Amino acid sequence: MRENIPVIRLQPDLGDDGVVARDGVVICFFMRHSHGEVAPAIWRALQTYLRAIPPQALAWYGSPDGDTLPLDDKGWEHIRKKMLERPQRNACHIHLEEDCSAVGGYHFEYDGRRLDAPLFSDNENATSGVLFTFPTEYLLEHGPAHLHALTLELARELPFSFGYASLAIVAPHGLWFAARRSVIPLLSRYLGLDIYRLRETSGHIGTRARGAYWLTFLGQPLLGQLGGEEGLRHKLSFPQVSFQPLEGERLLITLGEWPDAIDTANGAYVPEYRTLAHLLEPYLYEERDDWFSLLPPGTDNMRRWIRRLCQ
Repeated sequence: MRENIPVIRLQPDLGDDGVVARDGVVICFFMRHSHGEVAPAIWRALQTYLRAIPPQALAWYGSPDGDTLPLDDKGWEHIRKKMLERPQRNACHIHLEEDCSAVGGYHFEYDGRRLDAPLFSDNENATSGVLFTFPTEYLLEHGPAHLHALTLELARELPFSFGYASLAIVAPHGLWFAARRSVIPLLSRYLGLDIYRLRETSGHIGTRARGAYWLTFLGQPLLGQLGGEEGLRHKLSFPQVSFQPLEGERLLITLGEWPDAIDTANGAYVPEYRTLAHLLEPYLYEERDDWFSLLPPGTDNMRRWIRRLCQ
């Protein structure tokens, strides 16, 4: 399966030399909890991520005034205080990057919300969200079993309602918009590639699902709505699919040893992905902002893309 993972380096449509999107792996979790409730767990998960990646792989952070600053000792102390010493603030948004001039493979983003704050008019669907990315080279060097175990270690720290790990177009802050003419053919060909904008999705997903992925984490109430572990085992009875119960009535579903890019040009046939996608379809969320609408040919691209494996 490793030979089917595409190599992606996208430059802006306007011809700049910088890389704005690349191939990689994204791990993402959504939690129906306020920042003050999950901040210590997020910090512990970040420490787990840092131990797993090369030293200084995260070298820059976003400052409150919009600048990108070196992530030195002073920067880390700022991040720690922002996350842990002001838990009652309305929101806590943190992004840490490998490179400030081009998209690297390592990226951490956290969007913590205070869900009972009056400034959130859509509180019933808002969550706190977190993501971690890796370059594909990390997966190829360490193997899928290592990344699987690391993702599980991250998940155990977090009170998620839904989460996933997937091959992805890695592009922090939605930088893939700058290369959107190249992104559309990739997404049309590789149905197993994820594309993400954490802040937008965490604001609307609630306790619903985003799709079927290599590693799909189900919390409550979604797991119960799907018939629980026993019901899912019966409906996903493929030899390559495994189930791992987690504390707190949660479940990890693994769709094969390796993540699959699902290359339609090679006639990829992935019944396990499509079956899980169909099971999740009644519980898929609707993006409030159709950020795919900037991409031709229509205005319903986001909805159709989320349901790409249901067709």
